[in-house]
Amino acid sequence: MKTEVCPLCNNNAVEFFNTDKTDYFICNNCKGVFMGKQFLPDKNFEISRYKEHNNDVNDIRYQNFVKPIVNEVLNDYTSSDIGLDFGAGTGPVISKMLSDKGYKIEQYDPFFSNYPELLEKKYDYIVCCEVIEHFHRPATEFRLLNKILAGKGKLYCKTNIYNKNIDFKKWYYKSDLTHVFFYQSETLNYICRNFGFNDIIIKNDLIIFSK
Repeated sequence: MKTEVCPLCNNNAVEFFNTDKTDYFICNNCKGVFMGKQFLPDKNFEISRYKEHNNDVNDIRYQNFVKPIVNEVLNDYTSSDIGLDFGAGTGPVISKMLSDKGYKIEQYDPFFSNYPELLEKKYDYIVCCEVIEHFHRPATEFRLLNKILAGKGKLYCKTNIYNKNIDFKKWYYKSDLTHVFFYQSETLNYICRNFGFNDIIIKNDLIIFSK
């Protein structure tokens, strides 16, 4: 059986599922499910795939999709707090919806808003909507997110969570080959315990980490 080192917890992972395009592994420790490193998409593939997303910030369907995060931020913070839209993509709809309410939020994306100076600041809250499943190096990314999150801050993530009742073979979420790391509830709790967070709330596909 093939094995690989988990990019989140650095423990041993075993082969979980394979297709003609890629292999997936499941970690014995954090229970993360991830794409084999030799199959990870390159930068050009990722950019071309992300540009296919029709992310119109004025599309009411898109706004409704991200509204759970927006509502949480509006409930937890005021317009005097500073936020970061991490992985904002080609259509930063969360930023637009919060900005329309008078909130101050920066946009960072390694492909479309690559301003590394933003990662030297601290933020009261950070949003990652449909982002963390794209992390090739989740340990590095979560350490960074914790580092730039101010004390008592919150990190809001939205991603489809895998569980054993899902037929991975038929799971649509893996069909996007830029989705390379999938989280189970055990994985998310591992992140909370080991990456400097004090609490976690999981509401379906909405995850809130608190410092």
